[in-house]
Amino acid sequence: MSAGSNFAATRRQVLAGSGAVSLVIPMTLGAVRARAADAVAGPALAATGWLGVDSQGRVTLALPKTEMGQGILTTVTMIAAEELAVKPEDVIVSIPDGDAARFKPVDQGTGGSTSVRDLWLPLRNAGATARVALVTAGAKQWGVPVTECDAHDGAVVHTASGKVLPYAALVAAAAAAPLPTIALVRPASAYSVIGKSHRRLDGAAKARGTAEYGIDVFVPGMKFAGIQVSPVFGGKLASVDEAAARKIAGVTGLIRGDDVVYILGDNTWAVRQGLAAANVQWTAKPELSGAQHAQIIGAITAALDKPGFVAATSGDLEASRKGAAHRFSATYTQPFLAHATMEPANCVAHVHDGQCTIWTGTQIPSDARKAAATRLGLPIEKVTVHNRLMGGGFGRRLEADMVERCVDLAKQVPFPVKLIWTREEDTAHDWYRPAYADHIDIAVGADGKIAAWEHKIAGSSIMARLMGGAFKGIDEDAVEGAITPIYPAAARKVTFQQAESLVPTSWWRGVGPLRSAFVMECAVDELAHSLNADPIAWRLAHIDDPRARAVLEKARDQSGWAEKPAAGTGRGVAVIHLWETYMAAVAEIAVDKDHQITVKRVTVAVDCGQAINPSGVMAQIDSGVIFGSSAALYGEITIANGQVEQSNYNDYRVLRMSEAPVIHTTIIENHEKPGGMGEPPNAVIFPALANAVFAATGKRVRALPLQKGLLASNAG
Repeated sequence: MSAGSNFAATRRQVLAGSGAVSLVIPMTLGAVRARAADAVAGPALAATGWLGVDSQGRVTLALPKTEMGQGILTTVTMIAAEELAVKPEDVIVSIPDGDAARFKPVDQGTGGSTSVRDLWLPLRNAGATARVALVTAGAKQWGVPVTECDAHDGAVVHTASGKVLPYAALVAAAAAAPLPTIALVRPASAYSVIGKSHRRLDGAAKARGTAEYGIDVFVPGMKFAGIQVSPVFGGKLASVDEAAARKIAGVTGLIRGDDVVYILGDNTWAVRQGLAAANVQWTAKPELSGAQHAQIIGAITAALDKPGFVAATSGDLEASRKGAAHRFSATYTQPFLAHATMEPANCVAHVHDGQCTIWTGTQIPSDARKAAATRLGLPIEKVTVHNRLMGGGFGRRLEADMVERCVDLAKQVPFPVKLIWTREEDTAHDWYRPAYADHIDIAVGADGKIAAWEHKIAGSSIMARLMGGAFKGIDEDAVEGAITPIYPAAARKVTFQQAESLVPTSWWRGVGPLRSAFVMECAVDELAHSLNADPIAWRLAHIDDPRARAVLEKARDQSGWAEKPAAGTGRGVAVIHLWETYMAAVAEIAVDKDHQITVKRVTVAVDCGQAINPSGVMAQIDSGVIFGSSAALYGEITIANGQVEQSNYNDYRVLRMSEAPVIHTTIIENHEKPGGMGEPPNAVIFPALANAVFAATGKRVRALPLQKGLLASNAG
């Protein structure tokens, strides 16, 4: 063992709720101790913040974050397995209920590419403490020094004699003894699990159809329900033909709300038919029903003319601009985006006897529990949220609205109710990625260095909605990345101006940092071209960070950047340092005679610190590149007469399998603290594609989506 993070806990904290034959280790962040009050009734219930070894020597882990396809179940299990010297497939993993008290100090929510970053140290420290406790118990039983013993394959081994004691034979003694006050984590040189590619532990169940998602939940006595909300934002219910709906076989009920109609039935088909027959009519105020897309985007862009709140400033901007040898400025706009998860919104709820039980897939199980309790006027301990696997999240399930709508319905009926949104309803009533407008102005001095960099940002503020009166004008998410660019400048100023519309906005796989990446990487690309410089060479001349330089050079070399592309094709590059991860991408596209864009190949180089599961890292890059390419090329939610125009994948287009590019990924190995991986690939592909469009066509598209923008530029 080598020097590493320390962990200390009391015997009471270990034994609380564990019984005499189970070892339960609380996880902490740094020196923060888990409170005995946060303990649970045994390792099988050891939610986030607890790692267990039961009487049979089995490692039990309540998944500290939620699994929505990103592979965190496997990654987190690998961390625990490394420290406890077991195989990942031998760890018993559960998806815990929502309960914030058990999860302190780690947040149970999953978003912002924080899962591994949140858990890397606390989970390792907990595993190391459990391992050392077991090794100490084994050494005591043999009467040998602890330094002569180690753990391997779920057992303690005396190295000199070869004696072996399985964990099952040591758990009782380890649980009865004081925990070690110092437990060093495994050094990187000793890793046998971390850094080695591992199959997805949830893959087999998903492939065989035995994995249970939120939409799969069935509760005895349950009725099915469908929902229809006013298509115009802010609209109200005017009329509904209940008699016609009830004539549909299988329809058992209809419930009205201020802006909603629910149909109850014996199955989903009856519910859908009932909603169609109900012929629901709505009313809306003229200022809502008359809202048009061009006006909304125009108002956001016009907000750039306001002073804005200063998010970052350094140097004298005006003085630095004087005598500039070159000046570049441009305005970029990005649209509202839907999440379009494969699994539409769904929730099962049963309100009865002064309590509520919920089954759903959510990124915020503890917050969803609180939201339901507030909605129902119940103490939080009377609400249980059973979390499930999710068929995609991308930030959509960071909102509790689907739970709130379901409990609104459930409190009005005596039986459990399963509410499922149609794809069309889900698209029409998403919480959308904000539309943004950015203006960037860069001055280059006579020495070729960036003298002045001004970046104005306007758009909806998610943080303003969440913070309420505590919001002071700067949305920290919206300006993330923009205030810490990888390009040094003598003077810099970044401002944010909130610009709201009737369109509800929320988190979407990257949000503000993605917006920053698109604008800054397109701007420096334009700047390089205007100076007749190679875009990668120009970037390398202005980037000091060695890790950023390394990924950019690797992507350049792996992509064949120096080779002349074929006619009608082009390569574009982008490099980012976001979510504590460095990533560069070179996108190669082709544009046909009809100006249709095809992504042929994407070359990615990534330095995410310690890659726990390299195959998982590559899967995240594949996912992010394809998800981001869909959005960059085609993604756009538009508003006509106060309502969303898109309805399904037919008019909110995503890449087909036949359209997916070849993706080549290189992981730069190191043992730095892990960075995030869910969002960086999605963020880097936007500007890489935009820059490739210019390389292939000579046309600069500054308003996303790219395909629409390219067609418009050629039509003009």
